[in-house]
Amino acid sequence: MIALIVRRLAGLIVTLLLVSAVIFAVMDLLPGDPASVILGTSASPDTLAALQKEMGLDRPLAVRYVAWLAGVLQGDFGRSYTYGVPVAGLIAERLSVTVPLALIAILISVVLAIPLGVQAARHQNGGWDVFSGLFSHVSIAVPAFWVGLLLIILFSTTLGWLPAGGFPGWAGGVGAALMALLLPAVALALPQAGVLMRVTRSAVLEVMNEDFVRTARAKGLSEQTALWRHAVPNALIPVVTMLGLQFTFLIAGAVLVENVFNLPGLGRLAYQALSQRDVVVMQDVVLFFSALVILMNFLVDLAYLLIDPRLRAGVR
Repeated sequence: MIALIVRRLAGLIVTLLLVSAVIFAVMDLLPGDPASVILGTSASPDTLAALQKEMGLDRPLAVRYVAWLAGVLQGDFGRSYTYGVPVAGLIAERLSVTVPLALIAILISVVLAIPLGVQAARHQNGGWDVFSGLFSHVSIAVPAFWVGLLLIILFSTTLGWLPAGGFPGWAGGVGAALMALLLPAVALALPQAGVLMRVTRSAVLEVMNEDFVRTARAKGLSEQTALWRHAVPNALIPVVTMLGLQFTFLIAGAVLVENVFNLPGLGRLAYQALSQRDVVVMQDVVLFFSALVILMNFLVDLAYLLIDPRLRAGVR
C-alpha cells in the first residue's frame, strides 16, 4: 500500500509540473501587455519598456517560467500588478470565504442527495423515485446563478430573512458570516445535489442486487437494516468520487455565484484579475485550482482503499 501511495504521489508531482508549464504558456499567449494595462495607452515607449524590464517581461519565456516556478515552490507567488501586495496573501484572504462556502454547499448537497438517492433506490419506480427524479432534473437544469437570484428575491427582498449579498467578515461574528453564506451555498448545492442523488441511486440499486445483500435479508435482517448496514456502505465508492469532484467544482466554479452575491471569494478574485489583466494573480489562481483538483483525485484514491477492503487486499 505504501508503494502505491508513493507511485501516486510521484504521478501527482509530475502532473502538477506539466500543468504549471501549460498554464504559464497559455497566460503568456493572452492578448495584451500587463505593462500597457498598468500605464495606459498614452504611455511613451521608453516608459513602457522600462516597466516591462522592471516586471521581467523582457526575459525569455523559459527563464520567466523557471523563476515563477522556483518562487511558487518557496511559497513566493509574486506580487499582484493591480493590488501591489503578495498574491499568496490575496489567495489566503479569499479562501476564508470560498472554502467555507464550498463546505456548506457540500454539506447541503449530501444532506439532500444521499437520503433521496437511497430512498429512490429502495422504492424503485415508486413515489420516492418519481419525486427524486423530478428533483434531480429540475436542480440540474436550472443554473446556479439564476437560483441565487430567485433566493435573493424570496428570502432577502420579499421576506427579509437573509442578507442579499456582501460578506461581513469572520471578525464580525460567525453567525453573521454564516448567514451571509447560506443563500449562495444553497444556490451552489442544488445542482450538485441533483447529480449526487442520481449517482447514489444508481450505486445503491446495483449493490442491492448483490448476493451478500440477499443473504443478509435471508438471515432475517429487515429491509431497512440490510439497506443501511450492507448496501449503502458498499455503494459509497462512486459517491465519494462524485463528492471529490464536486468539492473542486464548488471551489473553482463559484465565480458566477460569488459575483451575484458580491462575495469576496477566490472566484471573484479570478474574475477581477482577468478583467484587469493581472497575469500574476491569474496564473497563481489557476495553478491553485488545478493543484486542488489533482490533490482531491489523489485523496479520493486513498479513500477507496479505506472504504473497500477488497481494494486493500489487492494492493501490492
